[in-house]
Amino acid sequence: MPRHDPDARNGRRVSVTDVAAAANVSVGTVSNVLNRPEKVLPATKARILQVIDELGFVRNDAARQLRAGRNRAIAMVVLDVANPFFTDVAHSVETELAEQRRPLILANSAQDPSREASHLDLFGEQRVDGMLITPVGRVLTRLRQLRDRGVAVVLVDRKTGSREFSSVSVDDRMGGRLAAEHLLDVGRRRLVFIGGPGSLAQVRDRWTAAREAVESHADATIRFVETEAMDARAGRQAADTLLQLPADERPDAVFAANDLVALGVLQALTLAKVSVPDEVALIGYDDIDFAASAAIPLSSIRQPREELGRRAAQILLEVIDEPDTRVRHVVLEPELVVRRSTSG
Repeated sequence: MPRHDPDARNGRRVSVTDVAAAANVSVGTVSNVLNRPEKVLPATKARILQVIDELGFVRNDAARQLRAGRNRAIAMVVLDVANPFFTDVAHSVETELAEQRRPLILANSAQDPSREASHLDLFGEQRVDGMLITPVGRVLTRLRQLRDRGVAVVLVDRKTGSREFSSVSVDDRMGGRLAAEHLLDVGRRRLVFIGGPGSLAQVRDRWTAAREAVESHADATIRFVETEAMDARAGRQAADTLLQLPADERPDAVFAANDLVALGVLQALTLAKVSVPDEVALIGYDDIDFAASAAIPLSSIRQPREELGRRAAQILLEVIDEPDTRVRHVVLEPELVVRRSTSG
């Protein structure tokens, strides 16, 4: 079969991902054929080499020279390492990277922009090969500097319209709408959204979509109780504040911005002998393992965290091998999981 022009595939350069898809293998396997062929079975290697020839794939040697002298480590900066959602995503990333024997260095920004900036500066000094990050601060300038020094960058759990960096995220607006509509469907009309800080894009998107869903019902209301953090302590404090309200002003439903906040709310309501869901229906977000095993199993919006980590790692490996590959924004869909905290 004749070779194709490498720029003729939909008007762009053929990427490692294109080769992997055509050969029905992972990006890591293609990378092994290019860099460590002894690790690949002969039949698989022959098939991939044939696809490379058919597609006209050309590796970017100039970019590889720019990365000469780097270590093979991948750095990952998450919002909150204490949140099982992020540890599950990181575990999925680590599993995907293990195929190429790449170590993962995990760092926690703790939702602190200055701490995040320090991590980015440190990883730049350590000359890591790639970076996965869930941004909390204004980091575009630092990410551009890392990219210009040969560090591949992919955003995780953050949807962006930027054409500079690829990203993998979950549709938080869809998730916020699913949560609010479920509470409305079970007959609740005085809703409260608890979470924060509101500057976090994920919180903002979930709140905005929930508010829009509620506003479509003339007999329903929703208010935003902002917290400084996204943990159980913040949920308990917010719930304690709501419990001080007169009975006729208390919400009959709570949408928590994540499951840790929801579990804190559940603890406060239980201690105050408020029945869940009879008096207050409660739904969280993420569907961490603790949600199903709570004293009152928690309804939640499930994020496909394993797929989120896997896809982010795959795209990062592609960018490492071919830095000029096209920028992609992968958006995954969340799912409503109904349990006793809303269904009675």
